[in-house]
Amino acid sequence: MRRGANYNPAVSSSYTAGGEYLFPTRIHADRAAGTLAIEWPDGHRTVYDAPTLRWLCPCASCRGEAGMPGWLDSNPTLTPEQTRLVDAVLVGSYALCPTWADGHHTGIYPFERLREACPCPEDVARRAAAAEGGRR
Repeated sequence: MRRGANYNPAVSSSYTAGGEYLFPTRIHADRAAGTLAIEWPDGHRTVYDAPTLRWLCPCASCRGEAGMPGWLDSNPTLTPEQTRLVDAVLVGSYALCPTWADGHHTGIYPFERLREACPCPEDVARRAAAAEGGRR
């Protein structure tokens, strides 16, 4: 894990004004296993497999812009090169930017989004319950 040039741990905060944990205590990209593990100050651990992380790419090319759909909106079949994580750098103290084997490197993943989209069973159940409650 490389840190971006603007990273300064002295000014990095783990909390927002609402008390949410945003800055990870540990980030580990296991390239051989194809996973990205994030540990948060409250003890929660998030683990993304590489395909799931690639599907979350928030860049304009993948998600679209100016009313136009992005490439991922076409539901493509991702190749092994498109889901092989080769590098990841911190963006300031708020996000992570992975580089994929196909050269894609423009997705900036805010920590808040990585925490919100955690694929662990507890968070998946929490989001499903919240969505169900919103439909009533």
